[in-house]
Amino acid sequence: MTAKRPELIFVHEPEDACRTRLIAEGFAARHADEIASYLAQSTDIAPELDEIGEACAARDIAFLPVALDDAAAAIAARRPGEALVWTISDGIAYFRGGAAPALARLAGLGTIGSDDSLFALCQDKFRSGAVLRALGLPVPEAGLLRDGRWIVPAPRSASGLFVKPNRLGAKIGIWTDSHAADADAALALGRRIHAAYRDDAVVQPYVPGRNVRASFLGVERDAGAEALGVYFVDSGSDFQTMADSLALYGETGAAAKAEGLYSEPELAAVADSQPGADRAIRAIAARLIDGLGLRDVFSMDLRVAADDTVHLIEFEVCPGLPCFDFRAYCRRHWGMSLAEAIAATAAARFEGR
Repeated sequence: MTAKRPELIFVHEPEDACRTRLIAEGFAARHADEIASYLAQSTDIAPELDEIGEACAARDIAFLPVALDDAAAAIAARRPGEALVWTISDGIAYFRGGAAPALARLAGLGTIGSDDSLFALCQDKFRSGAVLRALGLPVPEAGLLRDGRWIVPAPRSASGLFVKPNRLGAKIGIWTDSHAADADAALALGRRIHAAYRDDAVVQPYVPGRNVRASFLGVERDAGAEALGVYFVDSGSDFQTMADSLALYGETGAAAKAEGLYSEPELAAVADSQPGADRAIRAIAARLIDGLGLRDVFSMDLRVAADDTVHLIEFEVCPGLPCFDFRAYCRRHWGMSLAEAIAATAAARFEGR
């Protein structure tokens, strides 16, 4: 009897499913659109699913893309050892992708990516910041606002305060005035965030510097922090806003491309101009791998000053695979297309079981 091919179950949450659910829960359509845009990678990767399947088949791996609402049945139908689950859409509040790795654990299936507990941690910026500070990492202090009420007071800051939603990604709820002058301005931003998104607001000291994205994919079994791609992301503004993000990804990004209005930020390797900062960022990644158990695929957002001072802003266990920066990382570091890199990573995990 021919042995059954190992199978990669690729779980994603579509934008439409999220938007429909949020509107049913009473969110304004405009804000439901903004929130659902966090799932733009599901939209952006859809045209490449056949290519990923072909790349997996070339490595003798069966490939099954599954929408999140169908994931429970697909996972329950497999026996331990038959499949690995790769969840590309996370979430514990507005998004539900964090359920997929937990379902895989319940079914005894392996996963590509970090432990399911980290899916919950990284989606709560206030709690994850506390854990990262306990690990000795350079994370800004944080206050917490709930609809105009301080749960945790704002930290002292001579450079102003930065205000953002606690459980939303993709720059949702970050506006051009999110750099607040003082605590009163932060309170007003916190009320606006709660009114639009029903979320708490994290309030941190504003950190000067350039934006850095560090991406990791375990294409090789023993890859560590040396395989990190560390790039300045220069968009021409001090920080990326929700409007900037919407113009890059998903349905809005596709429309921008069709109208000739699409423009990607420039990527520059940090090591080329600030090797000291590059080394510090790789040390942070090594600490996250060792201290938190990050593995297989993750990213970090950081701010880097001219004197090589590094601040870790947040980490992500479900980086946007089809995003321009992750594609560039796969191409520059691994010399692979996104589809090839996904298949190679899956093959490495199957071989390492």
